[in-house]
Amino acid sequence: QAQLVESGGGLVQPGGSLRLSCVASGRMFNNNDMGWYRQAPGKQRELLARVTRGGATSYASSVEGRFTISRDNAKNTVYLQMNALKPDDTAAYYCNAPTMINIGQASWGQGTQVTVSS
Repeated sequence: QAQLVESGGGLVQPGGSLRLSCVASGRMFNNNDMGWYRQAPGKQRELLARVTRGGATSYASSVEGRFTISRDNAKNTVYLQMNALKPDDTAAYYCNAPTMINIGQASWGQGTQVTVSS
């Protein structure tokens, strides 16, 4: 089973920045696009950003222009740089491979909590 370890969350004031990291097992990381998701209390988990193996990116409209996803293929790591954070960004953040999630062949890591509050 693929392993995912997210880190970098915390408490930040509105307008602040955070950088999340996720280390994935080699097989999952090397063979798939990777994505960052979030889940706020009482809401469904949503895909925020996706990066292909070649580095092409796409974003949900709610974060486009504020968040940047990237990957370091040598380190099996995917990052999410989050700027101009808002209270609505408060959620647990997870990474995963969207293709594997969509076919039910991936499980979730522990996630990392991001809280945006003054």
